[in-house]
Amino acid sequence: MVRQFNETFLRACRGEKTEYVPVWYMRQAGRSQPEYRKIKEKYSLFEITHQPELCAYVTKLPVDQYGVDAAILYKDIMTPLPSIGVEVEIKSGVGPVINNPIRSLQDIEILGEIHPEQDIPYVLDTIRLLTKEMLDVPLIGFSGAPFTLASYMIEGGPSRNYNKTKALMHEDEAAWFALMDKLATMTIAYVKAQVNAGAKAIQIFDSWVGALNVADYRTYIKPVMQRIFSELRPLNVPLIMFGVGASHLANEWNELPLDVVGLDWRLPIAEARARGIHKTVQGNLDPAILLCSWDVIEKNVKMILDEGMKQPGYVFNLGHGVFPEVKPETLQRLTSFIHEYTALHQ
Repeated sequence: MVRQFNETFLRACRGEKTEYVPVWYMRQAGRSQPEYRKIKEKYSLFEITHQPELCAYVTKLPVDQYGVDAAILYKDIMTPLPSIGVEVEIKSGVGPVINNPIRSLQDIEILGEIHPEQDIPYVLDTIRLLTKEMLDVPLIGFSGAPFTLASYMIEGGPSRNYNKTKALMHEDEAAWFALMDKLATMTIAYVKAQVNAGAKAIQIFDSWVGALNVADYRTYIKPVMQRIFSELRPLNVPLIMFGVGASHLANEWNELPLDVVGLDWRLPIAEARARGIHKTVQGNLDPAILLCSWDVIEKNVKMILDEGMKQPGYVFNLGHGVFPEVKPETLQRLTSFIHEYTALHQ
C-alpha cells in the first residue's frame, strides 16, 4: 500500500491552517541516537555524507523513530566549502578547522565557484534517494549563511567572540563585501541544486550572526541575505531563517523575502508576533528542558504550543539543536504529545 505524503509541515510554512502543529527537531539525525553512535564508531561525518545509502539511512532514522513531520538532510554546513578552495577538516572535539584562513582580499579573489553536480554529487544522490524512494514527509535541505561561513573561514575554526571576523568586516569593506558576494553565489547554486534534486524546503543557518548588532547587520549582512532569498524565491519552496542568540535580528529577517522566521528560546512567540512578525514562526523550546522530567517538559511545551497556535503559521521545533544526552524516547513521546495536544486544541 502506498503511504500518503504528509504535507503538514509545508502547509504550516505557507501560513495555512493545519490539522495539528507539525514538528521536527534541529539535529534530530545524529548524536542522540544509539544507531548513529554505532555508525560513528566506524565512519566519520565526512565518510557518512559521502555514502548516499548510509547518509539517507541516518537522515531517515528520526522520521521512523520519532514520527516527525519533516526530515533534514544529514550533512555539515562546511560541506560546500572545499568546492571553492577552502581547506576544511572536521576535528573531533573541536569542530571545523580551516587550514587556509582568509586574511586579505587576495585570499578571497582566489576562491573558486561551486559546480554542485561535479563537486558534491554524493549530497544530491542522497537527496534523490530519500525523496524518490524513502520519505513520506518533506526533506529540508540547508546551507550555512555567509556570515557564519565567513566566521569559520576568517577565524580558522570555531570562535566565541568573532573578533577577527568583525575586525575584517569593519577594517576592509572591499574584502568583506567581496567575500559575501562569493559566498552568496556559492549558497545560491548549492541550494538550487538541493531543490532540483528533490528537497522540499530550505533552512539557512546563520548560527553565529547574533554576534552582530542591528546596525552592523543592516550594513554588512542584510544586503547579501536579500540577494540570496530573492534569487531562491522562484524555486517555490519554503525558505526558513535561523540563528542563535539573534532575537534582536528577528525583525530584520521578517523583512527578507522568506517564509519562516526561526526563533531560539530567548524570544517568546507572543513577543515576536507583538513586534510585527506575522510570517510563519518556528521554535522554540530550550533544548535543556529535554533533560527534565516529563511533567516539566509538558508544562513548557504546552505554553509554547498555546502561543504558537494563536494564529496559523507555526512549526514546533527546539530553540537550538538536539544534544547527545537527550534520550530518543523523550523525542518520540514529545512528538506524539505535540500532535495529539494540538489536534485537540486547534
